[in-house]
Amino acid sequence: MRWLIALAGALWIAVIVWDTFEALVLPRRVTRRFRTTRMFFRTTWWIWSAVARRMRASGRRETYLSFYGPLSLLLLFAAWAASLIVAFAMVQFGLGTRLSVPGGGAFVHHVYMSGETFFTLGLGDVTPLSVVGRIVLVIEAGMGFGFLALVIGYMPVLYQSFSRRETEITLLDARAGSPPSAEELLRGHGEDLDQLTELLREWERWSADVLESHLSYPVLSFYRSQHDNQSWLAALTAMLDTSALVAIGVEGTCQRQARLTFAMARHTVVDLAQVLGRPPLDDTDRLFPDELARLRASLAAAGVGLHVGAGADEKLAEMRRMYEPYVAALSRHLIMPLPPWRAGAASRENWRTTAWGNRGPGPRGGVDPHEDD
Repeated sequence: MRWLIALAGALWIAVIVWDTFEALVLPRRVTRRFRTTRMFFRTTWWIWSAVARRMRASGRRETYLSFYGPLSLLLLFAAWAASLIVAFAMVQFGLGTRLSVPGGGAFVHHVYMSGETFFTLGLGDVTPLSVVGRIVLVIEAGMGFGFLALVIGYMPVLYQSFSRRETEITLLDARAGSPPSAEELLRGHGEDLDQLTELLREWERWSADVLESHLSYPVLSFYRSQHDNQSWLAALTAMLDTSALVAIGVEGTCQRQARLTFAMARHTVVDLAQVLGRPPLDDTDRLFPDELARLRASLAAAGVGLHVGAGADEKLAEMRRMYEPYVAALSRHLIMPLPPWRAGAASRENWRTTAWGNRGPGPRGGVDPHEDD
């Protein structure tokens, strides 16, 4: 029976170490279905999001949801560490290692020795008396030191990726509002296609960066933005909307860049939906025909003319079918609302507001940044 306990402990150590390697070191997507990390995030997010769905959509709910990403990461590290400590204790206990305590030590003494060894405390009050036990102790100490080093090195990389992602989302606020909309973004550029081309090029690179970082570290998908009316999914969807409109309706060099940005952004949402295990939702429609007509009229008034006709509408519908089912699935899973195609009453620019409310008659009901106190 003791040998079975030792074998089970060794097997669990191998599983946790491999899972840690895949999550923190391996820079590519893991397609294997059974992973302890994947089970951990699915279970904890199911519980966390179930509570959030019972809350009214508000800043309080967003604050609650914002805790999940960082907190789940800390809980995952704690679960890994606790699993390795107990698993090494099982190995020592299964091997029959006698300890420097009266009676040779019970299982709880093995757990205590394993914990102080894993965290390299070096107290030395409980030690193994056999050579095999000391060898296992050295292996655990080295593994514990390496685990702590990985965790310390992992956090800065994670938050650097988060910071890069959020910088572009913040810059989008003045260009497309919050939540962003394709209408507001195109109206702001008018006929300045060169500037729009540069913006689309920047968002092509941003989409590639989000794809790379969120595939390597899927937990970033759960990290919320600084403002309640912003999210990485809303920003990515708004750029897909904009790219689709430009690709089928605006003549000029901007059209090619719009297709490239659309391809990269669509690649991002499809792969992330696959990583998070979210199949596409086909019963979604974010742009009805009457809304499309009003969108065209609004853009035409701003100097942005879109092609009109059944052919253009069909091309736009075809491009929308390529990404909207995936962003809808991600939106439902992550509880991140999708942005509208048109700037509605709920849309605003965060830079025009303050924590003390509106202080002037600035546009869109916000603050005039040039107004003196």
